[in-house]
Amino acid sequence: MAEALLLAAGLILLASLAGLYRALRGPGAADRMMAAQLLCSGGIGALLLVAAATGMAGVVDVALVLALLGAFASVAFVLAARGLGGR
Repeated sequence: MAEALLLAAGLILLASLAGLYRALRGPGAADRMMAAQLLCSGGIGALLLVAAATGMAGVVDVALVLALLGAFASVAFVLAARGLGGR
């Protein structure tokens, strides 16, 4: 069962990387931000699968921190795009 979960984690990372490659070639900053969010979501999913496969609780904590960083990055992007950056 653990091998299947690790395989699924690898496939999620490959799918995220394929989408990331396409989104990074996008024309604008919003496309690049969506690429970062895609990589963040794929990384969270892969980390949770690895945690379930290996039984390491610390990996879940890393996934939660990555989720928080992704949310903060999204909010910072929106504030910067609207000119509310607080400088």
